[in-house]
Amino acid sequence: MKRSLFIRCAMLAMIVSSIMTGGCVASKPSKFYMLQALSTAGPETPAATAEQGLAVGVGPVAFPDYLDRPQMVTRTGQNELRLAEFDRWAGPLDENFAQVLADNLSTLLATDRVALFPWPKSTPIDYQVAVEVTQFDGAPGGMVLLTARWTLRSGDGQNTLAMRKSSISESAGGADYAALAAAQSRAVARLSREVAAAIQSLGH
Repeated sequence: MKRSLFIRCAMLAMIVSSIMTGGCVASKPSKFYMLQALSTAGPETPAATAEQGLAVGVGPVAFPDYLDRPQMVTRTGQNELRLAEFDRWAGPLDENFAQVLADNLSTLLATDRVALFPWPKSTPIDYQVAVEVTQFDGAPGGMVLLTARWTLRSGDGQNTLAMRKSSISESAGGADYAALAAAQSRAVARLSREVAAAIQSLGH
């Protein structure tokens, strides 16, 4: 009888513990983040003149497989990455990156004629920007690193006008994931400025 009572009490304790543990896990809500585009070109950016109305095609934008996931990826060592289970991107990071790059170029070049890959064949394009991102991560309170190879082509894609590699670092500042996402947005902004400057140097 005592043994039966002991077993019942032990099982009840396990059930209560399981419920409490599950409740604690479930009580922590996930947070979702997005990269943000530039609101203005900024005073340090030369005003667009001859480039007014340029038609720019952005893409394809290629991302490494390790970033193809909803969790935010942070680097904890030279060869170690960590997935933030409760801090996630609100959508596919590569699509968000491409959209923000396009929006930034629209702002920096003062044009609304920016298309995302793939665009209809009938869309007039003056310049095409293809990007291959090889690194885009960091750590809260540390540094964000963006490494990308990008190619600037003529609108028909037949002529390569420039090939560059950008290596960009930004301080995350705060020790939370909101600060990390903000730093990543600033890194994309710096890449956008490099691309915009290359387009402006070509004239039109």
